Amino acid sequence: MGELMSRRRSEEALRAAKLESDLASRAKSEFLANMSHELRTPLNAIIGFSEFIQHMQDTAAQQDRVVEYATHISGAGRHLLNIIGDILDISKIESGNFKLDLGRHDPAEIVDSCVAMVQPRISEKGQVLEVKMTPELPPLMLDERRVKQVLINLLSNAHKFTPAGGRIVLVVACNRNKSVSFAVADSGIGMNETQIARAMTPFGQVESAFSRSQEGTGLGLPIAAALTRLHGGEFHISSEPGQGTTVVFTLPETKKAAVEDKKRR
Repeated sequence: MGELMSRRRSEEALRAAKLESDLASRAKSEFLANMSHELRTPLNAIIGFSEFIQHMQDTAAQQDRVVEYATHISGAGRHLLNIIGDILDISKIESGNFKLDLGRHDPAEIVDSCVAMVQPRISEKGQVLEVKMTPELPPLMLDERRVKQVLINLLSNAHKFTPAGGRIVLVVACNRNKSVSFAVADSGIGMNETQIARAMTPFGQVESAFSRSQEGTGLGLPIAAALTRLHGGEFHISSEPGQGTTVVFTLPETKKAAVEDKKRR
């Protein structure tokens, strides 16, 4: 009986390992299919508009078109750079080689900067962004560039997945232990528990590469969560289909080594 039970446990462990391997392989295949589309789109734009400019005649009437095409090339180049940056970030984080550039910064200044960057896109879509911030937030030991990356990603996701005329709320508050919590809530399409788990998995996406309606690598949320944990903070998502999504990340006053998170991983 002991041998049979041991054999059964071994078989179950092998099946579980195979299932996990198959799921990881499928997620990476979908990610590569998605990357093929994401990389080709800006590259085709860069090549196509560059060829237009090459074959245009040097006349005053066509100068406006040169400027327009150059603007498209610049935008496609920045989009491509963002995609490559996301891939490099998640690779460094997963390999354990990612390092933060820590310094003491004012969270209010970071919030103001991020809001200024996303406000034009939000206004263009007819959405309302409401900011509620506790006065006199304490300075935190953090990597300013990376915290901005997290906050801009969350605000951009709220903007993308909220219909025109929708509402986005950003709340920033100081906790009793002098940590600071940032919450981004929207009135968008929302997600169920399975979709949240998938969205938080590197190389996983809520929609398949062939039916998705929004651009993006699908790495934004995993990177945001990982950067928060590298600061010694916490990252949580709550959402319901049709009821919107709320993402909260909390940063401690002083960065602590995320030993427990490393053990869990």
